[in-house]
Amino acid sequence: MEPLTEKQIRSSFVNCTKGEAARLRLPLDFAELPWQDLDFLGWVDPGAPLRAHLVIPRPDGPVGITLRVPAATRTSAVKSSLCQICLTGHASSGVTLLAAPLAGARGREGNTVGTYICADLACPLYVRGKRQPKLRAGRQEESLTVDERVARMWGNLDSFAARITAATAA
Repeated sequence: MEPLTEKQIRSSFVNCTKGEAARLRLPLDFAELPWQDLDFLGWVDPGAPLRAHLVIPRPDGPVGITLRVPAATRTSAVKSSLCQICLTGHASSGVTLLAAPLAGARGREGNTVGTYICADLACPLYVRGKRQPKLRAGRQEESLTVDERVARMWGNLDSFAARITAATAA
C-alpha cells in the first residue's frame, strides 16, 4: 500500500459525515506505519474506542469505512474464532464483530452490515506472517502461498466493502 496523508484518509470516508471524518483520530503510530506490509489501513480510534476505521486503496482513490466496535465483549464457551477477512484463527477475544453503517441514505436510516474481523485490524500482517495470533494450538497450516492468501483476503475485503458501498450505487 502506498503511504497516505492525513487529508487523503479523512476525505476517503463513504459512510460517515465530513464532521465525523474530521474528528476521528489517526492511529497513534501513524508516522511509523509499515506501509509496505499493509494492503489496507485498519485501526481502532484512540479517541473513541467504540469506533474503528478501514481505509482501502482503490485505483480511483482510497475508500474509508467507519465501523462500530461492540461495547461489551461476547461471553462464550467458544475457545477460538476465525476472522472473515483474512481467515486467521484467534483466541475468541482476538476476533470481534464490527458493524458498518451503509453508505448513503440507507446508512443514515440506521442500516448496517457486519463481519467478524481481527480485533486489531491487522489482517495484512497476519496473512504475511509478520504478526502471530495468540492462539497457536490447533492452528491449521495452509498450503496456499502468501500471494494466494493475500488474494483471498482481498476478495473477502472487497465483498464486505461492496456490501457497504452498494447503497450509494442504487
